[in-house]
Amino acid sequence: MSKVFSLMSFMLGVVLIGMFIGYSSIPGEWYASLNKPSFTPPNWVFAPVWTVLYIVIAIIGWRCWVRDRNSNAMKLWFVQIALNFLWSPVFFGAQQPGLALVVVVAALVAVLAFIAVAWNKDRLGAVLFLPYAAWTAFATTLTAGVVTMN
Repeated sequence: MSKVFSLMSFMLGVVLIGMFIGYSSIPGEWYASLNKPSFTPPNWVFAPVWTVLYIVIAIIGWRCWVRDRNSNAMKLWFVQIALNFLWSPVFFGAQQPGLALVVVVAALVAVLAFIAVAWNKDRLGAVLFLPYAAWTAFATTLTAGVVTMN
């Protein structure tokens, strides 16, 4: 598989799956009725932020794939993306904020573990994951706020 094809596959796969999950888990009346922390961004912020993050996540996943498909970093990359994709259906679809909190905490742990494991072999990839870690920590705080306030 050529590098260009594999990069495009990662980018299309991550972005399209993320978009599909986002569009199938649009916040509705249930979410609107919840008490939310005062620092909750408006709904329109999430789509552009996640689009940029998904592109970066895909590029870093591709870099791991090209370097070593069987590495611990690659395994952690797959774990974090699976947990990332799981959060919206659990929170919005199943309307289970408590379970979504467990998912997002696990995702944050996986993202941080990825950064730690990748740090020595792919410093650029690890550094580029830092904004994603920050956003995931913010999402964890928002989710915990919803759980606490409801």
